[in-house]
Amino acid sequence: MTDRARGAIDDEGAGRDDRRMCVKKPRARRSVEACVREACVREACGRARRAVGGCRASIPSWASIDRIESNRNPPGGRANEDERMFAVVGALRRGARGESSSSSSIVRSLGELASVAVRGAVVSASANANANANARTRSSAASSSAPNVQKFKVYRWDPDVGGDPKYKTYEVDTNDCGPMMLDVLFKIKDEQDQTLSFRRSCREGICGSCAMNINGQNGLACLTKVEKTTGEQTIAPLPHMFVVRDLVVDMANFYAQYKSIDPFLKTKSDPPADGKERLQTKEDRAKLDGLYECILCACCSTSCPSYWWNSDKYLGPAVLLQAYRWIIDSRDEFTKERLENVNDAFKLYRCHTIMNCSKVCPKGLNPALKIAKIKAMAH
Repeated sequence: MTDRARGAIDDEGAGRDDRRMCVKKPRARRSVEACVREACVREACGRARRAVGGCRASIPSWASIDRIESNRNPPGGRANEDERMFAVVGALRRGARGESSSSSSIVRSLGELASVAVRGAVVSASANANANANARTRSSAASSSAPNVQKFKVYRWDPDVGGDPKYKTYEVDTNDCGPMMLDVLFKIKDEQDQTLSFRRSCREGICGSCAMNINGQNGLACLTKVEKTTGEQTIAPLPHMFVVRDLVVDMANFYAQYKSIDPFLKTKSDPPADGKERLQTKEDRAKLDGLYECILCACCSTSCPSYWWNSDKYLGPAVLLQAYRWIIDSRDEFTKERLENVNDAFKLYRCHTIMNCSKVCPKGLNPALKIAKIKAMAH
């Protein structure tokens, strides 16, 4: 180290500027080089800790550096990283023994050593994380590999055979199939009984095809999780609907009611010029939230006691929800006519706000609230 470098470190002003590196004036019987080395090592390790997000990076001792260099691997392995590491270690040793010409070489070497240490710490942390993930996967696989055979009672009726409908019990290993009820039905159909009939399409809770009654509550089979219990679980068609076969019900009346409300935009004025769209404000658009998401699965309508007894006259929660969606649309110009169409003692006022519809809706909608708003607008 040159006299100029020693003078810069001994200078009181430079000591204040270097507080970030914790450089202090050397004590008696302690060389300036030792102070620089200690400060630089602490700084390098501090940077390593911050770089790896709090990972512990211990300050290396000169004995450990000597040991690292003495255990140097022969050329041919991890050549690039090892050569750089040992070059850095060599520079540190020369600086430690006073062979370096300036403290800047020690700082540069420690900076490179910190960089190598950071990469090593990141790789080590990643390896530990992968090891933990693999351990959890093995544990989960071990627990799921054990068979968990459960019984499922499925409603069966074949129009070609006739007779009374019945429940047939199937045993399914739920650890060997998907987590949803639709997966169980697929497993039964694929492996045990290919005559089982049910509707399904998207498997994502969008089409509404797989609506059925599961353990006494309406829902979508693709969104209903299998209860990992020891008791029997029951799968039946939507209640109070004509059964076509097994879990397939006749939706003709439901769709006819939906058609009766004219579920499309109706206007009296001429279309906008130049083929432009009919615009609406953000506030008017926000009124449609909670309405357009309905997928017409009929879970709500078939859970309503009023619809059970008056399905030929009462429109039901799903259809009335859709009717309200077009009644409040700011672009529609038949609001009065739509209200007159549903303002009937049976079509609208058979709703007694039992709230079953809001409880079972797989999309989290609230048909009962919208029906109440239709009643308020009709008065």
